[in-house]
Amino acid sequence: MIVGEAPGFNEDRQGEPFVGAAGKLLDTLLARISLSRADVYITNVLKCRPPMNRDPMPNEVEACSVFLQRQLEWIHPKVVLVLGRHALERLLPGHGPISRVHGTFVERGDVAYVPLYHPAAALHNGSLVTDLQQDFDKVRSYLDKVLKEPEPEPEPEQEPEQLPLI
Repeated sequence: MIVGEAPGFNEDRQGEPFVGAAGKLLDTLLARISLSRADVYITNVLKCRPPMNRDPMPNEVEACSVFLQRQLEWIHPKVVLVLGRHALERLLPGHGPISRVHGTFVERGDVAYVPLYHPAAALHNGSLVTDLQQDFDKVRSYLDKVLKEPEPEPEPEQEPEQLPLI
């Protein structure tokens, strides 16, 4: 599962998350780790675009929190990629700035949350692209480990049973 901040202009018009330039970068990052949009569920903390594309207000985030909580319950993901500081503050409050915690894994119950830079931030600051790529590579390694089918345990060999003659 991937959780972003809020719909941008293109997302608001099309009713689909990450369809603008940040979405194209997200698609590239997913392809880098052999995933596509069909393999993940993508949503946002806010369900509608804030006026003038400003940062979400706490009351707006709170008003949408029930929808995000239900999505998490219904999807029941093993891994949640948390894109950007606003999603980080909602899903992992108090964990610190995104610049310090990006690419780390925070396990809560049976879900691993991975804070990552938002693709839009990487488009504005090209130096973040390498960090984002490396963090996605860590996600692939983690998924390979978590989603690996457990090998069946070999059945113990039983000693032959001696049957009585009479």
